[in-house]
Amino acid sequence: MRKGFKDLNIKIAIDDTTFLVLNIVFERFLRSMPRHSHGNNSYEIHYIPYGHGKVNIDDQIYNITPNTLYMTGPHVEHEQIPLQNDPMAEYCIYFKLQKNNTHTQPEADTVAFKFEKTHFWFGQDTQELYPLMQQIFFELEHRYTGYMILVEALLQQCVVKIVRNYEYKAQSKVHFSPSNLVDSKYIIVEESFLYEYETITMEHLAERLGLSVRQTERFLKDYYGKTFQQKKTEAKMSMAKIYLNDAAITISEISDRLNYSSIQHFSYAFKQYYGISPSNYRKKNMIPDNS
Repeated sequence: MRKGFKDLNIKIAIDDTTFLVLNIVFERFLRSMPRHSHGNNSYEIHYIPYGHGKVNIDDQIYNITPNTLYMTGPHVEHEQIPLQNDPMAEYCIYFKLQKNNTHTQPEADTVAFKFEKTHFWFGQDTQELYPLMQQIFFELEHRYTGYMILVEALLQQCVVKIVRNYEYKAQSKVHFSPSNLVDSKYIIVEESFLYEYETITMEHLAERLGLSVRQTERFLKDYYGKTFQQKKTEAKMSMAKIYLNDAAITISEISDRLNYSSIQHFSYAFKQYYGISPSNYRKKNMIPDNS
């Protein structure tokens, strides 16, 4: 179940910063999301109203429970793994930040400064974000008179409440990020690798971006530091580990799901990437059944 609003181009001004809202999504996770990250100046807010699961953030596992809130900022790698018998639901808001005046020194105690400088945060929401998320979706779905004015006001409140969460329970660490990102093209890139990592081709991606194949390769290299094949392999190998932790799925089935031509091809690719065979990885990481 996935409901979303894309290419919104909603702009809200807070302090010296414009918050460009490109994507607002509500999703019940019926499958795991492979490891991915976002570009410079890009922030993703994740709020879980119900359900359970785990999120792997830079190789550290965090347990997801109802009312969990977490932020993943520029280049913070994360993968989401739902609990099969009670999969988590998530409201996700994708922001890109733009400085309105780059010549002045930002005030360290402003909302915009604290939001921008927090590249990762995980904890329980203390600011009642759930009704705000519900109201945002209600307004975007029904589009009654003045709905966009209300959406912008609600999004401003979300940003303020998120920063207040940081102050109530600060759990953060610094991430360093390279270059600068443009437009909403990276939304197309990231969703392609998230949802179509098994089958996406360079030609299809280039067509969606409105670029040539060569321009697309340059775009990926400039803004992710990776080639198309590296991005695709990264997504497939991330899902491979998730599948291998499920004893009900055979290695042959995993090979098929990830669109490898044979189990041998998959095993070779997995070992090249992680330095261990799929079968040995499964033996090493499988949690014993004590029931």
